[in-house]
Amino acid sequence: MHHESDMALNSIKSLRNLSVAKALGSYRTFAVGGKAKKGKGGAASDAPKQSTLSKEVKSTTVVGANILKDGTDPKILPDSEYPEWLWRLLDKKPALSELRRKKIETLPYEDLKRFVKLDNRARIKENNTTRAKN
Repeated sequence: MHHESDMALNSIKSLRNLSVAKALGSYRTFAVGGKAKKGKGGAASDAPKQSTLSKEVKSTTVVGANILKDGTDPKILPDSEYPEWLWRLLDKKPALSELRRKKIETLPYEDLKRFVKLDNRARIKENNTTRAKN
């Protein structure tokens, strides 16, 4: 019987500690989905920040591109002022499997360079995995 009274006393102490911690604000609860509950000021930080830049400035300059202490953000130029290669940077490049299906002799120089790079990389990875197993 003595053992049951010790358990009851310990549970009362832990409940008291829990309520003290809750009163001090160090007790953390979690909402559904695993997100922590926010305090009274939490809702204000979630609101989108209003930009202080005008729409005209945003549409005529590359905002945040300046890295110099005394410099200014560069102006956006018309498309004709930029080099032709710039517009092809985001074009989808062929995968190694696609390049392997084609005849190497017919590949353009850029694709041939890409093929050699990717093929070398694949062979190195394959060699590394076989050496790691042995």
